[in-house]
Amino acid sequence: MAEPRRHKRSRSNDTSPERQVDYHNLRNPFPAMPVFSDDRIEAIHQASLSVLQDLGIKVLLPEARRIFEIGGARLDSVSEMVFIGTDMVEAALASAPKSIPIAAAIPEKDILLEPGSLVFQPGAGAPHATDRQNGRRPGTLRDFRNFVRLTEHFDVLQMVPPIVEPQDIPVHLRHYETIKAQLTLSRKVPFIFSRGTPQVSDCFEMIRDFRGISDEEFLSKSHCFTIINTNSPRQLDIPMAQGLIDFARAGQVSIVTPFTLMGAMAPISVAGAITLSHAEALAAITLTQLARPGAPVCYGTFTSNVDMKSGAPAFGTPEHFRASLAAGQLARKIGLPWRSAAGSAANLNDAQGANENQLALWGCLLAGATVVIHAAGWIEGGLTVSFEKFVTDCELLQMIAELCADADADDDAIGFSALEEVQPGGHFFAASHTMSRYRTEFYQPFLHDWSNYGTWSERGAKDTDQRATQVWQAIIANKEAFQANPEPVERLQNFIDRRTAEGGAPAES
Repeated sequence: MAEPRRHKRSRSNDTSPERQVDYHNLRNPFPAMPVFSDDRIEAIHQASLSVLQDLGIKVLLPEARRIFEIGGARLDSVSEMVFIGTDMVEAALASAPKSIPIAAAIPEKDILLEPGSLVFQPGAGAPHATDRQNGRRPGTLRDFRNFVRLTEHFDVLQMVPPIVEPQDIPVHLRHYETIKAQLTLSRKVPFIFSRGTPQVSDCFEMIRDFRGISDEEFLSKSHCFTIINTNSPRQLDIPMAQGLIDFARAGQVSIVTPFTLMGAMAPISVAGAITLSHAEALAAITLTQLARPGAPVCYGTFTSNVDMKSGAPAFGTPEHFRASLAAGQLARKIGLPWRSAAGSAANLNDAQGANENQLALWGCLLAGATVVIHAAGWIEGGLTVSFEKFVTDCELLQMIAELCADADADDDAIGFSALEEVQPGGHFFAASHTMSRYRTEFYQPFLHDWSNYGTWSERGAKDTDQRATQVWQAIIANKEAFQANPEPVERLQNFIDRRTAEGGAPAES
């Protein structure tokens, strides 16, 4: 057999363009996939309205109950139940904005939340962190800061969520350090915990002062977000209700997300769980619009099932997939931007974790979710965020982001000239069409190894988990990564020092 011809090109003479990518401003290119017929979605919507009007929702915050009552809801002061009429819900949905711009630290990192846009966030809210070298541990401030650095590095992640809880920082001071990390290590949209008005007010002030904007400028546009979870079934607790009110009045974004597990805190069927989730989300959205008509708010859901053998949460299941599709149908019905979630119940960055996260992720994509949270790193059903899985999942997210770009089928892409140039039995490696496009045509992985077995073995036979460790450690060690300007950092630290000396801000419960 003749040896194949090899064509070499001198790098010094290579004038072909470098591949340019933009994973920040994504649009979802996938057609929405229904799971229920239109009449059944209407039945779920009407059942949810009946839940609010006839069964009610328990609201633990007195101020929230007063706001509902002023808006026309019926109250039972003894049981703390609020009964919300359909007309109130419809008015709220009419006033809630369908498109929400959020300002980041620089215009290039601004995002727009609206139906059709696609925003990814890494895993959030975990009490633990893990990596191959240090093992599983309670989350620390160092872990939180390192995850913020990773989020800043990957352009495909557009918002910074509460990735892990830095449990080495007392709760009454924790919000200072989490906001400081986000503002000084990232230019992306920051997250604020809703743990009571004092902490939220501190965080608003820190963002305003750090970015050098006035109170009026802050109120006129969204600069941050929070995530509001209801206490299923049919309960809204004090800090979550207060967060809805505080963020609405300040013009900042609330992402409303009932967390319902089929067979546990929600009916065991997909349709039943989604009915409950939809009702709770509508109640929370109504509260934001009563507090401030036009307040920016995202519809949301995170519905999966439990393992009925153990009661443990399960994610990336067929039921999780179906629930996302149903939530997407309801979101399109009410016309609001909305949040869904990926995630995994695996205990390691292994094949189970990859399979579950990818199935859940495709459920979000085919449901038309605007914001996809827990898209990278989330394992153990949310108990842990893994550094290796964070990196591994970002490879997948970048490949999905590639699919969001318009497919090229112009005359040059059709390549008739290449077909004309290469004769039968030839090859296209050296064709002019190939040489003009080879550096820009294909996605290049940063983690996956496409080499053959021999080359892979010569390089140390490292598996994906081992390579992921090298990737995240290199990102963290990068001395050229973003660092904020010293002047706003000094102002921020002075504020933190002063508030710390005053006793900080206890979380409200």
